[in-house]
Amino acid sequence: MTDIKKYFKNSSEVISSLEKNEEKIKLISEQILKMNKDNKKILVAGNGGSCSDAEHFTGELQCTYKDSDRKPISAISLGSHPAAFTAWSNDFGYESYFKRQVQAHGNPGDILFLISTGGGNEKNGASMNLVEAAKEAKKKDMKIISLIGKTGGLLKSLSDLYIIVENNTTSHIQEAHITILHCICEILDERKSEL
Repeated sequence: MTDIKKYFKNSSEVISSLEKNEEKIKLISEQILKMNKDNKKILVAGNGGSCSDAEHFTGELQCTYKDSDRKPISAISLGSHPAAFTAWSNDFGYESYFKRQVQAHGNPGDILFLISTGGGNEKNGASMNLVEAAKEAKKKDMKIISLIGKTGGLLKSLSDLYIIVENNTTSHIQEAHITILHCICEILDERKSEL
């Protein structure tokens, strides 16, 4: 039987450990502010629960987090186009879909923001679609920012800026990722005059 108290204790310990990433969270926020000032955009992608986090984050950026007076930030969730997603994946394969989206939407100076609990593993094929997107973004001179977990996977070496949630439990990594995303939104709201 699930030990509920233990689950919440473990989750809260992972979230509490995020404070060591304070400087990286500030740097990510700075990059988003700079991107917006330069009239660029942020492309966000993830798989499964991380795709939901990507949708959530782009919604906060496009619309509002807490402050309705904050200007919108140009953000696209790469997993939110089911017709394109199913057409490309059916005909050419899932692994290259996000790469194709980067080819379609990415420009120099844009940010590719990737969310992955494992970070990509060539051996078992996990999240290689994100790795392929990151490689394409590098070719296009985009900035790559990743929220990752476990050991960081292949995205660790491909990213310009990354935060690793040092845990092996997928749900706790995802809980930490959404907390980081909300913290970034807090900073952007506070600095709305710079948008």
